Amino acid sequence: MLKIKVSPKKSIDAHFYPLNNLFKYNKAFTLEAGGILPEIELAYQTLGKMNDDHSNVVWVCHAFTGSHDVEDWWQGLVGRGKLFDPDKQFIICVNVLGSHYGSTGPLSINPNTGEPYYHTFPFITIRDIVNSFDLLREHLGINRIRTCIGGSLGGQQCVEWAISQPDLIENLILIATNAQHSPWGIAFNESQRMSIEVDPTWKESNPQAGIEGMKAARATALISYRNYETYGVTQARNDEPLGKVHRATSYQRYQGEKLAQRFNAYSYFVLSQVMDSQDVGRGRGGAIQALSQIKSKTLVMGIKSDALFPINEQAFLAKHIPGATFQALDSLYGHDGFLIESQLITKAIKLWQKFVKLDVNPMYDFFKKLEEKSAVIH
Repeated sequence: MLKIKVSPKKSIDAHFYPLNNLFKYNKAFTLEAGGILPEIELAYQTLGKMNDDHSNVVWVCHAFTGSHDVEDWWQGLVGRGKLFDPDKQFIICVNVLGSHYGSTGPLSINPNTGEPYYHTFPFITIRDIVNSFDLLREHLGINRIRTCIGGSLGGQQCVEWAISQPDLIENLILIATNAQHSPWGIAFNESQRMSIEVDPTWKESNPQAGIEGMKAARATALISYRNYETYGVTQARNDEPLGKVHRATSYQRYQGEKLAQRFNAYSYFVLSQVMDSQDVGRGRGGAIQALSQIKSKTLVMGIKSDALFPINEQAFLAKHIPGATFQALDSLYGHDGFLIESQLITKAIKLWQKFVKLDVNPMYDFFKKLEEKSAVIH
C-alpha cells in the first residue's frame, strides 16, 4: 500500500490542516451489510484555510480509482486561480475506504490477525464511505459544508451524504452520477470482476494477486468510460498498414499497464462492488422519496455521450431533488468528460451560482412541462 507521509496536525482552533493527513478511528466501524472493521484510517488532503464560520468549505469526493490528491486528478477545477482556489476556499478530499492510497483497504493490516486483509476485506457500500467521512468531519470540527462536489462514484457519495445529512451541505454539485446504479452498469462491473477472477494468481494472498486480470478489467472499463465516437477520433486507423498493431489495441493495453503501476486488484474489485451498491432509496421508500429529502441547492450535470451513466440518470436526479438545476454537457469523451471537460464544467457552475444568488431555477418550467406531458399521457 502506498504510504502517506503524515505531517503533525496543527491546532484545530487555527482552522488550518497540513497537506496530507491520516485520520485514525480506533473503534469498531460497523458496516451497512453487517460486517465490521475493527478500526479504520482515512487518508485525506486539505488545501487552504477554513473560515471561522466554515463558509468556505469545499468537500470533493473522488471517483473509482482516484485519490485524495484532488489537484492531481481534477487540476482543471482545483488549484490556484481555478474555480476552487485554496487561496479563497478550504478544500478537502478524502481517500475512500477500500482504496489504495492510504485509507483502510484490502492491503491494510487487519489488527485482529496481524496480516493484510486481502480477500477477507468486508463488503462495503457507498453509505459506509459516507459514514466514515462524517466521522472525519466531526473530528475536524466542520459543522457546515459550503459546497460538496463529485462525479461518477464521487457523485454517488455526494448525493447519499445530502440525503443522510440534509442540513449539512449548502450547495450540492453532482456530475455524471446516479441515484441507483443500473443493471447495465452492474453488468460492466461484473465483467471486470470476472476478468480478475480468471487470473490464476487471484487466489493468492499477495499485493500483486490478480494484477493481469485487472489490466483486462481496465480495458473493459475504458470502453464504458468512452464511446464509439471517442475511439473513432482518438484512436483512428488512418490507413494503418496490414500487420501493424492498431492504435485502439495499443491504447487498451497501455491503459491496463498504466493502472497496474498505481493500483491493486483487490481495491479494484472492492470498489466496483461499492459502485454497484448505490441505491439511495434502499430502506427509505424508494429513490424518489429519498431524493425529496435533500435540502441543498443542487446542480446536476450530465454528459450527452455518457454510455455508463446515461444522461437520463442525471435528469432523474434533477427532477426529484427539490429545486435542482439540470445542465447537459456536450463532450466527445463520454463518461470521462467529467474529468476532462473542466472548462465546460467551470462555466456551468459559475452560471448556476449566479442563478442561486438570484434565487432563480431555470429548469423549473422545463420539469413542470414534463410533468404535465406525463399526466396527459397517463
